[in-house]
Amino acid sequence: MATAVKTPTKTVKKAPPGIVSDPIADMLTRVRNANAARHNEVKVPASRLKLEMARVLKDEGYIAGYDVEADGTTQTMRIIFKSRPDRSRVISGVKRISRPGLRVYARKTEIPRVLGGLGIAILSTSEGVMSGRQANRQGLGGEVLAYMW
Repeated sequence: MATAVKTPTKTVKKAPPGIVSDPIADMLTRVRNANAARHNEVKVPASRLKLEMARVLKDEGYIAGYDVEADGTTQTMRIIFKSRPDRSRVISGVKRISRPGLRVYARKTEIPRVLGGLGIAILSTSEGVMSGRQANRQGLGGEVLAYMW
């Protein structure tokens, strides 16, 4: 009779609850979900990069505004959505491009056009976070963080 041989199993470490491995994707997912559910605003844990992304979205007209609420050591950013007079949403799609497992960079000549120019690409450049249009004007390339249309 053959006895079953047990092979050692590998234990996988999981992150404690509340810790996110990709905070930018978490922010974009919260924005996508709240927008689809027709909420007026969404709260996101704040960071400098997320604040800069929100500034770009406000400058490009995708959100009405944002502000930071601090309670103790944690900061929360409140993003206020914009809607059209016919109650349809301004944001119709969000996509994370560069992620921790696969970084995506674009040269100044290769900055992507989203939906033929109807959407924006958010880039992290050496001069700061900006839209693809701004980076094109300034002749800068960088990491392509996300698309929004």
